[in-house]
Amino acid sequence: FAVAALFGVMGIVFIFLFGRYFKLWLRGFSSGAGIGPLSLVFMSLRKVNPTVIMDAKIPAVQAGLTSVSTEALEAHLLAGGNVRLVVRALIAAQRAKIDLDWNTAAAIDLAGRNVLEAVQTSVHPKVIDCPDVKRHGRNSLDGVARDGIQLKARARVTVRTNLSQLIGGATEETVIARVGEGIVSAIGSSDTHQEVLESPLLIAKQVLDKGLDAQTAYEIVSIDIADIDVGDNIGARLQADQAEADMRIARAQAEERRAMAIAIEQEML
Repeated sequence: FAVAALFGVMGIVFIFLFGRYFKLWLRGFSSGAGIGPLSLVFMSLRKVNPTVIMDAKIPAVQAGLTSVSTEALEAHLLAGGNVRLVVRALIAAQRAKIDLDWNTAAAIDLAGRNVLEAVQTSVHPKVIDCPDVKRHGRNSLDGVARDGIQLKARARVTVRTNLSQLIGGATEETVIARVGEGIVSAIGSSDTHQEVLESPLLIAKQVLDKGLDAQTAYEIVSIDIADIDVGDNIGARLQADQAEADMRIARAQAEERRAMAIAIEQEML
């Protein structure tokens, strides 16, 4: 009786597991995923969702990603990663002939970065406005040439993701700040504002040659000056302010001499 009961329990367990995992195993078997039914059962015992692993392993196998093992998928899922997103990023990188391995992609995902978006940005560079009105509240970069004329410039920076420096590299904010500083410095080093207006590409090239994308998560492809407007004559205004200050000093000195003369006159009387 005990043996019959044991076989009965084993039969019930087998029927339960068969009904739960058979379709999932059959889908993996037909696609060559190489995940056996016992592995699916053990995944559930390890608190791993076998459906998620299967959904990630099937496209990886179909795409020819032989380096992606089932154990690596389980470990990444247990660490809180998005295995489906990482596999999609690896497939996209393989199609675009970008050097990206599983460890790097998994590390980028665990660091909180969107690895698929990073790969897509490597293939299709994106454009960043400098300055960004939504982030900084300014719509121009203000620089003053050596002749005292203020210039208001706006630039568009084309960047693509540098996957090798994505972990720990500086973000878009740093790129925008560096490019803005470089444009203002380039305008300030120009002898006249007319030089900048005549050849804004020289300013962009001068900024690009400084290697502003060092230690950042992006690689600057190009810097384009979108617009330049002439602002105030800062040099003339400063000269006028200086003249006004000199005049006030002269008046104060004259008033001091007049008071001294009056005091001497009273003393002589």
